[in-house]
Amino acid sequence: MTEKRPQPKRPRRAKPQSHARTARSAKPARPTGPRKVVLVNKPFDVLTQFTDGQGRQTLADYVAIKDIYPAGRLDRDSEGLVLLTNDGQLQAKLTQPGKKTSKTYFAQVEGVPTPESIAALCKGVELKDGMTLPAKIELVEQPQWLWARNPPIRERANIPTSWLQITIVEGRNRQVRRMTAHIGHPTLRLIRYRIGSWTLDGIELGKYRQLDNL
Repeated sequence: MTEKRPQPKRPRRAKPQSHARTARSAKPARPTGPRKVVLVNKPFDVLTQFTDGQGRQTLADYVAIKDIYPAGRLDRDSEGLVLLTNDGQLQAKLTQPGKKTSKTYFAQVEGVPTPESIAALCKGVELKDGMTLPAKIELVEQPQWLWARNPPIRERANIPTSWLQITIVEGRNRQVRRMTAHIGHPTLRLIRYRIGSWTLDGIELGKYRQLDNL
């Protein structure tokens, strides 16, 4: 009977790192130099990024400071406050769902929502990606500080518009627009006014302010 010889063990292959892990490890949690925090009043039709291969307007057309990145996104068709920083920990604090950083928006919607519809949004509504968390929403007058949008929104002559002040602690994709559409009042114009303790106050459209001593 032939004796079986033990087969040599094959060396284990190293598991490749995931893209997310590589990206996290490549980006320091804290800045190597002074921390930078920049508040920008983003105009309509501007991408919340610094490069674009299609020739569209980006933050680079408005902000002349290097090595800073958006803490969260603001849709191209939305306006208002964007926070830029070189601090990865601050970015995480402002964008991670578990941190529940509150943000306030002013939304011009088609029609006039009823108190019952507004109450439903405040309690939470079922969207395709699940229930929204409780929110603070009220019917308000158009903000006096608001600038004219270029181009203007498309209004229908026989349908009035109204303004909602909306404060949420989530950051789902196009969440405010989906919430107002859910109650039958599509958002025509959306301005982000506040992120955490930072607001648009004193920042003109297309301008930015760098914060010191943070």
